Amino acid sequence: MTHIATWQDWLLHKALPLWAGAGFDGNAGLYHERLTFDAAPIALPHRRLMVQARQIATYCQAALNGHYNAGEQALAVLNRVARLYYRVDGSPGWVFALGPNQTPSDTKRDLYGHAFILFAHGWAYRLSSDPALLHRAEDSLAEIDTIFPSTHGGYRDAIPATSDRHSQNPHMHLLEACLTLFEVSGREVFLEHAEAILALALRSFIPAGTNALLEFFTPDWKPEQPTGQNRVEPGHQAEWCWLLGEYLRLAPEGEHAAAAQRAQHALYTRLQQTVPGPLLPDALLDDGTMLEASTRIWPQTEMMRLLAQHAPANLQTRHERLAQMSQLFFTHYAPASLNGGWIDRLDEQGNTATDHMPASSLYHIYSAGQVLIKNAS
Repeated sequence: MTHIATWQDWLLHKALPLWAGAGFDGNAGLYHERLTFDAAPIALPHRRLMVQARQIATYCQAALNGHYNAGEQALAVLNRVARLYYRVDGSPGWVFALGPNQTPSDTKRDLYGHAFILFAHGWAYRLSSDPALLHRAEDSLAEIDTIFPSTHGGYRDAIPATSDRHSQNPHMHLLEACLTLFEVSGREVFLEHAEAILALALRSFIPAGTNALLEFFTPDWKPEQPTGQNRVEPGHQAEWCWLLGEYLRLAPEGEHAAAAQRAQHALYTRLQQTVPGPLLPDALLDDGTMLEASTRIWPQTEMMRLLAQHAPANLQTRHERLAQMSQLFFTHYAPASLNGGWIDRLDEQGNTATDHMPASSLYHIYSAGQVLIKNAS
């Protein structure tokens, strides 16, 4: 069986059924946060908006692709999430999490969660053609502009803020959401927001002369630490490479097209130099020094998605690494014994470093798997 056939069999017949079945809480009408390695739900004090949104988006995409028919379930969950999380405390935006009684357990607003609920609305709209979803996405995007604005551009991580740290990661996912919403609707407001995020990223996230995508910044978007002491996550570098490719696909004549193409090549070149393979470690410093040699599942799937689509590299080289990474994925992270589940985290010796299966990983895994399957066909 080729690595593509292995992906297709595992994703369509094991992973997607598991997380729409055992991973769905029929009593609550919401998705579970995590399962044991025996696929039993684990009760937690918080049910985060982000996890619900990721699962909704994944199952809407799977239905659209003809991979798994749980789209109606996902749309029903989105309707329930909107009732339980959106403006439920009388303030704009979406609350962070619900407790076991399905009332808010944490009412802070976080940019990361807002990015993913927008992403979910994009795919739900593509599946259902319900204009109310597009209207709510536009309203939520406008609320993001009023809830999270930062003095020097971009957005705060959360409100109320617990620190002055500013982060690239929620901006990356907001870019992803805006590009998705632009693709499914054609509405310029989403492309305009994507362009603004991209301008900030090109100006500040990748300091001149380094080609390193930094994680954390001061409020005026300067690197948080001196050169050589800033955190770099190869998984996010791969995600940005892919998203820059999506921007170029959707807006080839866009305002930042030329700069985006240069940045994509620079980021990919640095990835090849600092992380030649086969697996991506959790973190480096911006001088290329290893910071965390442990590995998580999502950076591997982000690199595989990039290799399957948008990587500015020789096709044969990409396919060879993709086959190698796929073999390692099914050996170490998604062994057959877990029947569609996964090991999210390995320590630097390659040993399991977690005692549960987080639902949130499915978004990363399906994002890669669907691209691999589509491109192979």
